[in-house]
Amino acid sequence: MKSRLDDDKIAREVIAPALLLIQAERLGVDETTLKYFAAVISGAIGGDGHVSAAMRKVELASGEREVALLWKAALASHGIKAKARDAGVGFNVVTSGDDAVKLARLYFLYGPPLLEGDERIINHKLAEAVKLRAEGLNIHWEGLRLTKNRVAADLIISEGGVAVKYNVYLRGDAIVLQFRSSDRGRVELAARLLRLAGVTADVKKEGGRDVWYVEATTDMLAAGREELRKALAEFVRTAVKNEKKAEHWLEKLERGLTLREGWPKYNVQLTEGALVVRYRSTDPDCIEQEARRLRDMGLEEGKHYTVKKPEGRGAGYLYILREGLAHAAWLSVRGEGEQQRLAAEFVEYILQRAKEAGDDVHEKAKEIVKRGKERASLELEGFEKKVEVNGKEHVVKVVGWGAEFDKGRSGKKLLRIRITAEVDGVRSDYTITYSRRGARNEAVGRAYVSADAPEDRKAGAERFAAVVKALTGREPRIIEKNDGTIEAVCGSAHLEGFMRYAELADAIARWLEETGRR
Repeated sequence: MKSRLDDDKIAREVIAPALLLIQAERLGVDETTLKYFAAVISGAIGGDGHVSAAMRKVELASGEREVALLWKAALASHGIKAKARDAGVGFNVVTSGDDAVKLARLYFLYGPPLLEGDERIINHKLAEAVKLRAEGLNIHWEGLRLTKNRVAADLIISEGGVAVKYNVYLRGDAIVLQFRSSDRGRVELAARLLRLAGVTADVKKEGGRDVWYVEATTDMLAAGREELRKALAEFVRTAVKNEKKAEHWLEKLERGLTLREGWPKYNVQLTEGALVVRYRSTDPDCIEQEARRLRDMGLEEGKHYTVKKPEGRGAGYLYILREGLAHAAWLSVRGEGEQQRLAAEFVEYILQRAKEAGDDVHEKAKEIVKRGKERASLELEGFEKKVEVNGKEHVVKVVGWGAEFDKGRSGKKLLRIRITAEVDGVRSDYTITYSRRGARNEAVGRAYVSADAPEDRKAGAERFAAVVKALTGREPRIIEKNDGTIEAVCGSAHLEGFMRYAELADAIARWLEETGRR
């Protein structure tokens, strides 16, 4: 086909399957890429395609054999087997059986609107796809709680790797199921999954705000599929059995204990003085959905959080690293758009959960969030400050800086922070070398003060302490050895202080990431 791409018609036919192949290779196959894949497939099916529920078959039409083979490869890259067949006047790409069900499922979830009623506008192909539809629909509930004086829980509907978490409430004598979001596409998907569960509910806009929602009440839910009705019945029975527990939740609610709607129950605690933030679930879809939320806010797996999928009957977990919470805090003030909103909500929720866990936990979480928000918020350019060391006031003025990597004798990666500063008019170069040490892999920085006369070394050590305190808010530990050498020791708290400066923050973050234990 390469020699024929000057032909606009040929180019238009080639570009769609070619880009889908590139997308699958570069980005992988997940809910986001499946959405784009299905949108393109919808156009192909809606054009000259064909869907037959009776024959369990979906076909795409192509005028060229090479284009048909590209479509076959694009489908295969998304886990759907197909055959390219000569149709006489062109070629067809045919999927059948379970593969047709997979394709029809995507077409239904992300395709054009399912118009009904008027024969002039009804989408017959999409109606056929609905008949093929969801053979692997999974519906369950979790997270029984009390919110705004109502018993509530999360109802999860998942299908083919796509999951949506709805809020379900007992409101007076009614059961109410809702999904609300500022992302209209996500609400449309929630409505389509409800349709798969046998419930027809329209997407509506909330007043004059850019917020959409879908809602279903008792009678609509009672007309749904058996799996949905069983899950809701179990939720209601459990809620009734836990009336005493609900009263306990109400007491906590009156004291300020609550779970933010739309968020799962994160556990926040201190373990050996370290903050532990973890979400546990036996449902792999819930774990994946929460991991996706973290990715959407700008966190990276392995760097900011770790994931373990459930195995057998055991629970999986999602563990937020200290660096993850700090980065989320940074994004909450320096991110943009939806990313910033998600990060701000997450940080606020984790601080709320930490407060409920006790004062010590709350103070630790606040400290990490504070440090995260301060990262790269200051500049060394023009820095000047007065500080007190050993009862004496010093004026510190920074005139130069740098951060670079090196290798120690053991082969470990070192971080050298170089600061040139004037302290009370005396200019000196100061170098702090950070390495990882001990069983806990702690970040420890060391600097040595050298001078011919002992009094000069002590004066130099005091000036160095003034520089570190001015920049980080903390004095280093000064150690005078038997041979007269003076060593200054800085810890992780000092390193976080240095990270407040835009000129040093990236290098420090990279060193922490590359030397941290996986």
